[in-house]
Amino acid sequence: MGKRIRRALVAAAMTSMWLPLLSDTAPAAEGRDERDTYVNDAGRVEYEVHLPPGYGHGERLPVLVALHGCGMTGFRINSMKDMTRLNEVADARNFIVVYPSQDPLRNLRRCWNGIQPQHQHRGGGEPSLIAGATRAVIERYGADAERVHIAGASSGAGLAVVMAVTYPDVYASAASLAGGEYAFHTVQPDPDAVSPVDTAKLAYAEMGPRARQVPLLIEQGDADTTTPPWMAERLASQWAVLDDLAPDGVLDGDVDDTPDTTQRVDGPGDRPYIRTRYTARDGGPTLIEKYVVEGLGHKWPGGSGPNADPLGPDMSVLLWDFFAKQRLT
Repeated sequence: MGKRIRRALVAAAMTSMWLPLLSDTAPAAEGRDERDTYVNDAGRVEYEVHLPPGYGHGERLPVLVALHGCGMTGFRINSMKDMTRLNEVADARNFIVVYPSQDPLRNLRRCWNGIQPQHQHRGGGEPSLIAGATRAVIERYGADAERVHIAGASSGAGLAVVMAVTYPDVYASAASLAGGEYAFHTVQPDPDAVSPVDTAKLAYAEMGPRARQVPLLIEQGDADTTTPPWMAERLASQWAVLDDLAPDGVLDGDVDDTPDTTQRVDGPGDRPYIRTRYTARDGGPTLIEKYVVEGLGHKWPGGSGPNADPLGPDMSVLLWDFFAKQRLT
């Protein structure tokens, strides 16, 4: 065998030895982003859709709609996307994320207007825009309509709760992070004069024939002065009453606001938090899951940017762990 042939064979063998090593160190596949606009009589809403690497492989993927807080956007500067890092979770867990952005013509501070009565009803205002955009995403990307969820921060949390009440046939579950109850405008003048039972009855009436128990995750910082902790307590109480009413319209204590389990979690590098879960009187799946994070202000725990607290818990992961168990029934 000639020297040149031997050298060529050695070079080929060395190259083949390196190929597995190169493939092992190759970066993981990333998803992609697409933008669109939904328009109806209530106005318009721009949104960005994040598609994970697993999209397009024949599986109908779940969807998470994420609503930003005041002063933020869905996907541009100071965005919900960057704050939550939900795209990373979506790429790892294989779901679609939708980031709507508030139109400054509806609110100069870019707050969602779910606190206003005209934006608390099905078929109009911001609820119709968010539901319309959600349905457009389901149709365009062939998503799983039984596994669509909605979460929000601050004013976005208030609108997420509104969406769970106005469109319980669209969203399998919801999450409120530093937000308030449905019809909170009735509470503001004097919280002692309006009980969570009163606002739960308003929510039940709005659900109408679509009434169902919508699983809800609540997150609250105990040092939050913008959305004080009593608002999360009221929301949990309101939702327990709504869960009691939803099956039969009767307030008979089938679900109450006494936690079924309470656990304090103190992980390394994380802020400690209290996790409580609420189920029906006869047991069954969790209907309400509440996190109260110790020492946390009006920030997204475990996120990045000016509206986040870099300390955990990683709420984006906990959020999806909750949503992944839910589907429309």
